[in-house]
Amino acid sequence: MTNNRLALITGASAGLGAEFARQYAEKGWDVALTARRADRLDKLAREIEEKYKVATLVITQDLALVKSVDSILHELKEAGRHVDALVNNAGYGLPGTFFNTSWKDQAQFIRVLYTAPIELVHKLLPGMAERNFGRIINVASLAGYAPGTGGHTLYASVKAGLIKFSESIHAEAKDAELDIHCTALCPGFTFTEFHDVNGTRDMANESPKWMWMEAGPVVEAGIDGVTRGHPVVVPGAVNKGVATLTRILPEPLGRELMKRQSKRFRKMEND
Repeated sequence: MTNNRLALITGASAGLGAEFARQYAEKGWDVALTARRADRLDKLAREIEEKYKVATLVITQDLALVKSVDSILHELKEAGRHVDALVNNAGYGLPGTFFNTSWKDQAQFIRVLYTAPIELVHKLLPGMAERNFGRIINVASLAGYAPGTGGHTLYASVKAGLIKFSESIHAEAKDAELDIHCTALCPGFTFTEFHDVNGTRDMANESPKWMWMEAGPVVEAGIDGVTRGHPVVVPGAVNKGVATLTRILPEPLGRELMKRQSKRFRKMEND
């Protein structure tokens, strides 16, 4: 048992999740890592313990399962730990349209990217309030600002929901005068495995390199933002510009632009 604060990070086996774990560990936090791939979590845990000399806790869990959140919290309780920072990072893209995907796949998508993160926040908030300290980062997306498009149907909807949810939790904590900060992190294109997993790597590789960010600066912006108490963080000058455009463009023009661009980055068939 250590006296360090503990950060719980979902989807920690790769990409932004692994980077969140490294950056929190570098700051002297212990980290609880959860994802489906135990081998990757174990490897990351060993790396972090050796490099940063902090404690790690590996929790193998699939957030698509209804009882997954309770299972994660049970393992934390068994280990005698409470969560000081929560990073809801787990996520993926679901290729195809609403017509050619199954409800089972869509329901699991909603569970992993929306229901489970909100459940974690709801069940961890009472402890954070009792200790008067909490930091919550919900990894949303620049897509949450943009008009909906064909393909990957619920992605923008879910990310927009996470943005609004984060703003509401931030406001409620502030109204209650609690030292609890909640931030929606809204990255654009980021160099991770995300596009490999959802089968859009070839499409993504055709986009201009200036549109992309490395994982490190994205995560750094998220941690800095939640520390400072910013309810929404859009990392990078290009992404900030895009977010601004989505708010000032006439809606019909915005939808037409997104329609033209979406085919470059979204698979319409689930194969």
